[in-house]
Amino acid sequence: MGVTEDLADELARDVIKAIDATGDEDLVGEITKVLGASSQTAEEAFLTALRVRRANLKARAILMERLRRFKAEKDAATDTGAGG
Repeated sequence: MGVTEDLADELARDVIKAIDATGDEDLVGEITKVLGASSQTAEEAFLTALRVRRANLKARAILMERLRRFKAEKDAATDTGAGG
């Protein structure tokens, strides 16, 4: 990635962490406004990085839940089979 994308991605990671810690979703709008006032390119890169990272987090959560359910079902089947 280039400098713009690297900086935007780092900022997106930090904003996601801050939102997780504070619950303040308004932070995205504030950061976007500040970036947009100085650099539309930086603003777009930040929003793209934020969307990609959030989508990835959601997808990973679904994957982990699916694997957790699979393991629980497998363990339950093993427990049931061992007792019979």
